Amino acid sequence: MKIIFLGTPQIAVPSLKYLIKKSDIEIKAVITQPDKPCGRGKCISASPIKLAALENNIPVYQPISIRKDTKLIQTLKKLEPDFFITFAFGQILSQEILDIPKFGTINLHASLLPKYRGANPIQAPIINGDKFTGITTMLTEIGIDTGDIVLQKIIEITENMTSVELAEIISELSPELIYESITDLYNEKIKPVPQKDEEVTHAPKVTKDDGVIDWSESAVQIHNKVRGLKPWPSCFTYIDRTCIKITETRLFSKENKSKNFGEIIGKTNNGINVITGEGIITVTKVQPSCKKEMEALSWYNGARIEKNPCFKSNCESEAECTYDETACEISDQ
Repeated sequence: MKIIFLGTPQIAVPSLKYLIKKSDIEIKAVITQPDKPCGRGKCISASPIKLAALENNIPVYQPISIRKDTKLIQTLKKLEPDFFITFAFGQILSQEILDIPKFGTINLHASLLPKYRGANPIQAPIINGDKFTGITTMLTEIGIDTGDIVLQKIIEITENMTSVELAEIISELSPELIYESITDLYNEKIKPVPQKDEEVTHAPKVTKDDGVIDWSESAVQIHNKVRGLKPWPSCFTYIDRTCIKITETRLFSKENKSKNFGEIIGKTNNGINVITGEGIITVTKVQPSCKKEMEALSWYNGARIEKNPCFKSNCESEAECTYDETACEISDQ
């Protein structure tokens, strides 16, 4: 089977390497996003998929817009691929491109479609408190994650699982599902199934503003949000007119009588307890402005904060607020 692989981030690398090792597959080319500035030094960096392809002497193409790159489209047609495999590629394909492979374009989507179509299917189920999610291979068509389903695999979401940990599981499970999907389609052992429109939900793109913690929400909601938005944009709050990230939490109690949401009411062995709109949450790790992530208890013991400390959802005085962009930004993975 002749394959052209389209992908960009680290999560897709194990799938590419897995397919490279298969004797019945020939990777004819890899398509990925252009090199871009990365990190505080803004050094130009290649995508993880590009590096993996070059290590295996596979031709790499990096169009700014694959739909407008007529020269590349003609090159792809000449390669006569059986399948395109897309996994977090980051660009939308045109119908002309989708028509190139003999058996179609297979996309790996990080949810159990038709649930969580869209840009952030890894974060959404954690934020929403789902107990299960999964991965889906689908036949790509014009439309956002609307194609027929080939295969699916269920993944359990545990109480403290973060989007980082879920992404690692997805990265590990995806290679075999992709390989099984293309071999079954190639050998006509499987027939794709249309998605049920009545079961569609969406996972819109996450923004930095989504990271603001509203302490009037329940402890469960805040805990899910902290888990789901790690590492980017991460959840943040304010104390003494300073922005601070909340990077890890644990559920402490389902009940509380106080309405002073955001108040730090005491210390435990693994963190500090905070009042929420429903229940008490334990903050276990934080990242103060311009510092690395640290244990919340260590931060609290060393911080010079006012009496009766209370986290706020916004800075009370814009003129006095210390807001360092680096404190509320982690590079998107």
